Amino acid sequence: MSTSTLGVPDVLHHARITGVGAYRPEHVVPNSEIIEAIDSSDEWIRERSGIASRHKAAEDESVVDMAEHASRAALAYAGLRAEQVGAVLVATVTHPYQTPAAAPILAARLGSGAAAFDISAACAGYCHAISVANDMVRVGTAEHVLVVGVEKLLDFTDPQDRGSAFIFGDGAGAAIVSRSETPGIGPTVWGSDGDKHRFITQRDAWTQLRDDRDLRWPAIIMEGPSVFRWAVWSMAKEAQRALDAAGVRADELAAFIPHQANVRIIDQMAKTLGLPPDLPIARDIVTTANTSAASVPLAMERMLREGEVEPGGLALQIGFGAGLVWAAQVVTLP
Repeated sequence: MSTSTLGVPDVLHHARITGVGAYRPEHVVPNSEIIEAIDSSDEWIRERSGIASRHKAAEDESVVDMAEHASRAALAYAGLRAEQVGAVLVATVTHPYQTPAAAPILAARLGSGAAAFDISAACAGYCHAISVANDMVRVGTAEHVLVVGVEKLLDFTDPQDRGSAFIFGDGAGAAIVSRSETPGIGPTVWGSDGDKHRFITQRDAWTQLRDDRDLRWPAIIMEGPSVFRWAVWSMAKEAQRALDAAGVRADELAAFIPHQANVRIIDQMAKTLGLPPDLPIARDIVTTANTSAASVPLAMERMLREGEVEPGGLALQIGFGAGLVWAAQVVTLP
């Protein structure tokens, strides 16, 4: 590959996802264990969101612990050693430290000294990180990039908040983005609408908790109806834009893997996009709830592992959430 001034390449590489991995904590929390605190019922939760249960990390199990499990699985899938990875990107909003980031700690645990940093884009974080990894590989910054979406959301959930206590779960999903002979990641369609930031937000700032000991824990809360309307009417358009950018028709897809926010949102998006009725669509929210940045890679890993989709097909993936932010791209399944 020739280079121009300052070593910038004249010709770009291609990139694709070559491995996936997942980690779901052992402890499963059914709706029956949370309904009393929010004066609700299993039927109400299922009808409103589609959620039947969620995984909960152990008290001493950290974001980095979960990310490590998923990362090792993704590396094994891709047939790579950690020292071959040129960058480690961790998408999360629940690493409980402002600094250091989770990514350098994860890289060290894996035995890598690669560039490592966190991405904070909430439920869209993984799709943001896939875009960044794709660009890094294409310009030659790295030959292989480890991307992780991981959340320990139940640490940041108010168990008595009726609007959000049933929504979230814990878990980690990982992918390897590698140099390829052919394109495997389509153009990313992404954006933000910060005017709607209060739709999903942390209740109070950490500095307020420091200054006022009477404040409640600064949990993540959301305006469910507002988020639902925004996602249903706006995100299908963004998903269609990703299809158009990739030059792919809905009937050419092998899978649709949306962020697992609400089963009704997923179903309405599929309808608006005109997806074929027999197309495999991720609905992992039933057993994993909303795992934010982890939801898309968790769903992709399960669909491949269980044979719901075949490697090599095209999948439309989209993440959207707090910010408000979103990102979508068509990818070739590893």
